[in-house]
Amino acid sequence: MQILDKKQLRAAFERAAACYDQSAVLQREISNRMLSRLEYIKFRPEVILDAGSGTGYGSKQLARRYPSSQLIAVDIAWAMLSQARPNTVWWQRILPLQQQHSYYVCADIEQIPLQNESVGLIWSNLALQWCNDLNRTLADMHRILRTDGLLMFSTFGPDTLKELRQSFAKADGYQHVNRFVDMHDIGDLLVNNRFSTPVMDMEYITLTYDDVIGVMRDLKAIGAHNVIQGRQGGLMGKKRWQQAIDAYETLRHDGKLPATFEVVYGHAWKPHDPRSILTPETRRQLGLPP
Repeated sequence: MQILDKKQLRAAFERAAACYDQSAVLQREISNRMLSRLEYIKFRPEVILDAGSGTGYGSKQLARRYPSSQLIAVDIAWAMLSQARPNTVWWQRILPLQQQHSYYVCADIEQIPLQNESVGLIWSNLALQWCNDLNRTLADMHRILRTDGLLMFSTFGPDTLKELRQSFAKADGYQHVNRFVDMHDIGDLLVNNRFSTPVMDMEYITLTYDDVIGVMRDLKAIGAHNVIQGRQGGLMGKKRWQQAIDAYETLRHDGKLPATFEVVYGHAWKPHDPRSILTPETRRQLGLPP
């Protein structure tokens, strides 16, 4: 089991914030595809949580789609939230609290600082892969979601960056690419956490590059570093680095190097809990919590 170093993760995203939007082509495309799925869902949430909001591309889309909804953007890196926050004039800063529609919270989505049943829609675009305990994260999302509320997310699957992983594996025995959770395992976790009728699917998106340096540069620009605890320290030796590059070069096709991303999509509802109609005495007799 891999454990991500959250301090390193936060630092990587803090450094990437200023240039993130220039390289986050894939993230924006997946956000667009997620939003198109909402076209088929007749749903008007009062409160929306953008979990892992980054620089706010998805938040802005959601605000346009649901202009009367209150939006809460949560991200682990304050620099990302600073990029997302709109530039406001002085009179907008003194508006009464009830007239404000967007809030920005710096927090880890594994420990969301929101009250029980306070959110109607949880939206999370390419953030769940940065969770150490996905089961606990989904349980917490279930906690803050209102009855009949919707969870919609995207994340990366196990085949993501398979070319890079295979190339490094031929150079040394260290893990240079993060591991990602299988789509079916995520579906099981949703069921285990009492989400209703989860819908899961996936697709492969392949980006192409002129060289390996281009792949690494884009990953660094969006903060997608290897932040696994116990990873190899220091720089890779010149000989091993060249071995990894040579292995990647064997995959060149039509003059370009591929970088594959397995994108997993999912959504599920929080159903009405039939146990809520039981009296306290009946719950006690059945051994259920009060």
